[in-house]
This record gives sequence, structure tokens and C-alpha cells, in this order.
Amino acid sequence: MSTPQPSSDATRPPVPPFTRETATQKVRMAEDAWNTRDPDRVVQVYTPDTQWRNRAEFPVGRDQVRAFLQRKWARELDYRLIKELWAFAGERLAVRFAYEWHDDSGQWFRSYGNENWEFTAQGLMQRRFASINDLPIREAERLFRWPLGRRPDEHPGLSDLKL
Repeated sequence: MSTPQPSSDATRPPVPPFTRETATQKVRMAEDAWNTRDPDRVVQVYTPDTQWRNRAEFPVGRDQVRAFLQRKWARELDYRLIKELWAFAGERLAVRFAYEWHDDSGQWFRSYGNENWEFTAQGLMQRRFASINDLPIREAERLFRWPLGRRPDEHPGLSDLKL
């Protein structure tokens, strides 16, 4: 059963125009939500007609995004993500990220990427464009070793890890 979705006029603070502080907060909130690997929770921060580009997929709307995320996390096992603010202006954020996961054969990957986000005045994301590259790694090369779920505050971020 799906989690109830906010109405299209729901407010999701922080809202634009972003400051460095509110942009950084928005990025961490997104990281925390994605680290739940709960598609029903994640889609709540997008507009009903959100537009995405993710690799070779172009989901539109919450239902397509939810289905995309369900497929993603069924394939990308033990997923752990770190996001970092790159730049911001008005209602737009540029974010870089890395996440680690393994497939069903046990092969580990570190996926690197950049995202461009655009928000409504209510703080819902209406557009998300992602470019992502996957690097096969050995299990011993993993850097994201916290228990599944939210990255602990004391865990280093991308810049600290020199990623």
C-alpha cells in the first residue's frame, strides 16, 4: 500500500530562494530520504508531474518515479549514498554524489554522479537531471560502511573522502 502523497500545494521546507545553509540542508534531507531506500517516502518530495532524466530513463510523475526507484533498489543492493552541494542559485541546486552498492552476484560498485534540481516555490522538486557513472570496486575498497539507513553525522562527506 502506498504512503499518502502530499497535495501539489504542500510545502516542503526549506523553500527557494536558497541560501548556502538552506541549500545544504535540502541536500542532506534528500540524501537521508534516499538512504531509506523507500520509494514511497522519496517520491513525496517531488511534484505530481516531476520530470527526471536518470541515465537512459526519463520518468515523469510520481508513479513512474516510484516504479523507477523500486527497480533501482531491487538491483542496487546494500545501497549507501552521500550527496554534496556543488552550487545554488534561486530555485536551483547542483549536487554531486557517490553511492556504493552491489549486484546479486556480489560485485561492488561505486557510482559517481551530478544532479541538477529545480524546485517550486513550495520546495517540491519539479525537475531532476542526473548523470551517473559506475566504477566496479572490490569489497575491500568500500568507503561507505555505516549500517544501512541514514549516514551518521560523524561519517566523512565526499570532499573529506576526496571523492
